[in-house]
Amino acid sequence: MSGEGLISDPRPVHPGVGHARLRELMHRGTEFLGCEWAIMGGAMSWISERNLVSAISNAGGFGVIACGAMTPDLLDTEIAETKKRTSRPFGVNLITMHPQMSELIDVCAKHRVGHVVLAGGLPPAGAIDRIKASGAKLMAFAPALALAKKLMRSNVDVLVIEGMEAGGHIGPVSTSVLAQEILPHVSADIPVFVAGGIGRGEAIAAYLEMGAVGVQLGTRFVCATECIAHENFKKAFIRGSARDAIPSVQIDPRLPVIPVRALKNREMERFAAKQREVADLLDKGSIEMAEAQLQIEHYWAGALRRAVIDGDVETGSVMAGQSVGMVSREEPVAEIIRELVDEAAAALESRG
Repeated sequence: MSGEGLISDPRPVHPGVGHARLRELMHRGTEFLGCEWAIMGGAMSWISERNLVSAISNAGGFGVIACGAMTPDLLDTEIAETKKRTSRPFGVNLITMHPQMSELIDVCAKHRVGHVVLAGGLPPAGAIDRIKASGAKLMAFAPALALAKKLMRSNVDVLVIEGMEAGGHIGPVSTSVLAQEILPHVSADIPVFVAGGIGRGEAIAAYLEMGAVGVQLGTRFVCATECIAHENFKKAFIRGSARDAIPSVQIDPRLPVIPVRALKNREMERFAAKQREVADLLDKGSIEMAEAQLQIEHYWAGALRRAVIDGDVETGSVMAGQSVGMVSREEPVAEIIRELVDEAAAALESRG
């Protein structure tokens, strides 16, 4: 277990007025997460696994395992392997529609996971109470003000507001609008993290000044040295621009398809055909709506794996946020976090 809990690059961030102000604005976030900087790693299926998650936590941020479609046994192994690589806090992201949600909560409780992040809407009855009863702190995604208010009434500890600029599954509203809608109303009562389209420290500083206690980034960490994504996947990110990251289109209004943002390729066209196939099964009465939704989710999981693990960036799904245009090279996680912190501190210092 050599190197556990150590920051990957021991060189300190240069102290100064800006860094002191940054620590002050992030205080509620770092206190909640138990890390040095309130910078969470976005939970990206196949990508946010033991290596990247532990690297983010070891570098002073907060890594989050993407459970996605994992079985309870796979999650059990992933948490154990992550704990071997870091003694610092990290979280687990659970999808509320997962058919084995209850068993996944049990796995998190078994490992005494300190932070559970819920994504995908309101959780099933009793899930929040069971998570909190295990001693875990509970974070939940709110892609709209109405859901944020419901989650607050449900007694979650922290909100993560994520705008449509993000990669993967996205909501209908931009990050900047969500921040203006939600932060003035809830940030005094409940800590709020902001996510979606954040690629530089200046944006982090701006959201902190609006009342956020921290941020979440996914796309910036894909080209980290420690990330296991295939070389082809990383090259697609480095070549990509903001306008290349486009949302999928819903073909049939009956299908509860959550849009997915990814780099445009043949796969985005194939998804339209998959929707028509599932809609046809609905027409024939072969499947129920819940099964239709699961088929769509499993389709995305497989398409993403082809791109991330196998390197097939044409017929696989290259999920990416619009901040992909700010990814220019492969570099260690510690350097990414250091750059973000220094940019945020410089922005705060320049404003006096």
